[in-house]
Order: sequence, then C-alpha cells, then structure tokens
Amino acid sequence: MSSPITFTAADGSEVTGAIALPAGDNKAPGLVLVQEWWGLNDHIRNLADRFAAAGFVTLAPDLYHGTVARDPSEAQALMTALDGKRALGDIAAATRHLLAHPRVSGKIGVTGFCMGGAYAFTAATRIPEISVAAPFYGIPPAGRADYTRAKPIIAHFSATDQWATVAGAEAIKKEIEAAGGQMILHVYDAEHAFMNDTRPEVFSPKNAELAWDRTVTFLHQHLG
Repeated sequence: MSSPITFTAADGSEVTGAIALPAGDNKAPGLVLVQEWWGLNDHIRNLADRFAAAGFVTLAPDLYHGTVARDPSEAQALMTALDGKRALGDIAAATRHLLAHPRVSGKIGVTGFCMGGAYAFTAATRIPEISVAAPFYGIPPAGRADYTRAKPIIAHFSATDQWATVAGAEAIKKEIEAAGGQMILHVYDAEHAFMNDTRPEVFSPKNAELAWDRTVTFLHQHLG
C-alpha cells in the first residue's frame, strides 16, 4: 500500500505525496506518477500501488498540496489556478527524491493522466533526469514543452477526446520524430479518462488493460 511522504523542492518548500514500493528488498526503477485534475485521490494512490506491484518504486507528488476536488467545476478551478512552474518543480523534486531512494536502481520514468499526462509530456523535455515518459490523454499548453528534447515516449489517447485531441498528439509525434526522437502513439476507441476505474461512465476495461500492459512493457524496456 502507498504511504504518505514529504520531500523538499529545489526552492526549499515542502512537497507531500504518496509512495509505493515493490515487494521485497531488490532495487527497482523509479516512476513519478502525476495526478489527474481531481488531485491526489484514492484512484491515483491505487495506480501507485499497481505500478509498484509491476516493479516500480512509484512516487505521486501532490500538486494541489492537500486539496482534492469533489466535482468537475472544482477540478477545473484547481487546474486553472495551478502554478505550472511550481508544479513542474514538484515533479522535478519527486524525480530527485527517487534518484536518492535506496530502493531505486538509477533510472526514472514519468507517467500521468489527464492533467498529469500534459505534465508528463513537459517533464520528458524539461527534467533531464527523466529517461522515459508515458502520458495518458493530456497535452500541455503551447510553448510549455520543447519536443526536440523529448525522451522516449509512449502516449495513449482517446479517439473521441475533445480536449487532448488525437490531432494534437499527432502533431507532437511529428515534431519529436523530426528531431530524431521516439514517440509511440496509441489511440483507443474509448472516452477521455478511460483508465479511471472509479468512473464507470468512462472506464473501458478492455482498453485500460491494453494500455496498462503496453505502458509497463515500455517502461521496463527503457528503465531496465
């Protein structure tokens, strides 16, 4: 089960989050898990546990610093008010904390969902210690990510998503590949947030399982 954790950002501020460890005592790759727009809720903690069971020391920083949205309007307000620079700093701090963790073997990946998917794209271009990224249905605002510096990426998108569009994902893929980078793009016949098993109106078990298996395989391939 994931446990609460506090660590320090580069500016000296405290960052809280949840960390989950694989069973046993062996070293394992590190993984930063970035929340949806709802916050660090039970769904994200459950994902941290699942990634840990799949062999990753997983740390989910709390970008909202203790607040969890109760409805879409509150989630929208929290995401809009989020300081992008500070959020990326929290993700970088989580990356550094994992690098220093005694259970981590050395390499760090990042994954994220919805808003967290957008930050995963950015982290893959802005945080040099990150080796690989696996964003789910999220695209950062224009100018936030320099895709010419992207690490290997596997990205998962919904065919019907009107926010994180397939066209937007394809444009990122084109830019990364033009710079000699790698991005694998998977598009699913499912709704936005199809991985979220706490939302039956959008959860797609078949697509979620496929995306999960692809992600775990890709992360292990690049993180060792």
